Amino acid sequence: MSTTDTRHPRTDGGDDTTSRTRETTGPGTAPDTGADSADSADSTDSADSTDSADGADSADGAEGTAAGAAVGRAPAGKGFAGRLTLPLLMGSLLNPLNTTMISTALVSIGRDFGVGAADTAWLISVLYLASAVAQPVLGKLADSLGPRRVFLGGLVVVFASGLVGALAPSFGWLLVSRLLLGIGTSAAYPAAMSVLRDEGRRVGRTPPRPVLARLSFAGLGSAAVGPTLGGLLVGAFGWRGIFAVNLPVALAAFVLALVFVPKDGTGAERAAARAADPAAGAQSSVWRSVDPLGIGLFTTALTLLAFFLLDLGHPVWWLLAPFAVTSLVLARWQLRAKQPFIDLRMLAANGALARTYLRHGISYLLIYCVMYGFTQWLEDGRGYSSSTTGLLMLPMSLAALVCSLLGARTKGIRGPLTLAALLLLAGASLLAFVGGGTPLVVLLVAGACFGVPQGLIGTSNQAAVQSYSPAHSIGSAAGLQRTAQYIGAVAASSLIALAYGQRATDSGLHLMAAVSAGLGVLLIAVTLTDPALRRGTRTT
Repeated sequence: MSTTDTRHPRTDGGDDTTSRTRETTGPGTAPDTGADSADSADSTDSADSTDSADGADSADGAEGTAAGAAVGRAPAGKGFAGRLTLPLLMGSLLNPLNTTMISTALVSIGRDFGVGAADTAWLISVLYLASAVAQPVLGKLADSLGPRRVFLGGLVVVFASGLVGALAPSFGWLLVSRLLLGIGTSAAYPAAMSVLRDEGRRVGRTPPRPVLARLSFAGLGSAAVGPTLGGLLVGAFGWRGIFAVNLPVALAAFVLALVFVPKDGTGAERAAARAADPAAGAQSSVWRSVDPLGIGLFTTALTLLAFFLLDLGHPVWWLLAPFAVTSLVLARWQLRAKQPFIDLRMLAANGALARTYLRHGISYLLIYCVMYGFTQWLEDGRGYSSSTTGLLMLPMSLAALVCSLLGARTKGIRGPLTLAALLLLAGASLLAFVGGGTPLVVLLVAGACFGVPQGLIGTSNQAAVQSYSPAHSIGSAAGLQRTAQYIGAVAASSLIALAYGQRATDSGLHLMAAVSAGLGVLLIAVTLTDPALRRGTRTT
């Protein structure tokens, strides 16, 4: 067996990082290109290769040998059967679907429990708070404990959350359901990527592009159709249908995974794989590998910030003091920890990646303002039913689906991101002038103005993360991208709560649109002035 390690200098503006292509050849072993360097030249799968590295970074030669010894090698070119990927797809669509599906149920929930828009905003925030913390943690646990265990455990939690939500006697129980839902659904995607990584080692090749593309599209597509599906469910079954729909999906995915997803290796085999991996060698235990202190500090800081932001109409200023103290302690600990939850040193050294996170967070702040704020206004302000509102959001959903496919086939990053930023500004500006007498076609156009960016931004920023991330930490870099997205969602729910108070009105929509337009201008400036985007993406 021969091994070559080729390094290419970075030309994209990312600091202190190199592109690494590892090729291992030998009898019966197909070439293994790690993060699939071919993808970096074509962003067709840049979103996928970014996320596939979630479970695959630092997983080369020696670790692959340990995994291969445990399960044996299949002939090159085999594997990745449909029966393996089907439960992975079903589990991975639950998080993005539930983040957007509830948008057309918020008004109905508020009416039934006698709470206003400021209170129902917590149904949005609590899921994102849980997901922002749980997704990177469960991704690490999937590598440490085994992806099948984590995947199945997450589905059990999802099933429990569906029961709690469908039978909730009070609004507080709905918050508990969304918290459980955020934790449970966060297990599926990183565990699925780890399963595909292990399957690639078993058959001696990297996961095929179509497999990764389907997994990525399951997330993008389910998020895009969420508002429409949610409206139809509420119209047919009431808002409890939004929670109950998770029961059959989680159960079916659990049974299929139990039957078709290969069992995880033993503790000794996983320990041998970690010992053979230089990046994992410093992790003396599963507990230390996830940085529990860093997680606790991050969760506390984010929760304090959310409590402050969600009541900006009556700001609780003293919350800023513990938030600042917690943030300082978090920063100090992350700089000292051997396995930090958030790698601040990497972010400080890599300006291109840090700007990608900023751009991604602002983008999704604007998108989620429409996803949740516009739909509430259509029901409260225009008097449409939940099912009609879901149908009115269909152009936005279709535009997002089509543009996610087009964005995956676009080689550049700067062009799609610039177009997306311009459309977000145009959509926000249009919403600033709509009212009770606005023609229906204008409302449909406004929704489409936000649907196109939703499709382009997801794939383009994932391509940027793939391009600018250090090869040895691309998994954690991809996790931080999702954390930036979740923080944008929390900020969006805060803006909605401030603008609407107890009811979605024209003036509240106009305030939200004005702030969104200002953020749109900021997003355009951040995109056009980014030197790394001007140089283009990395090629290997």
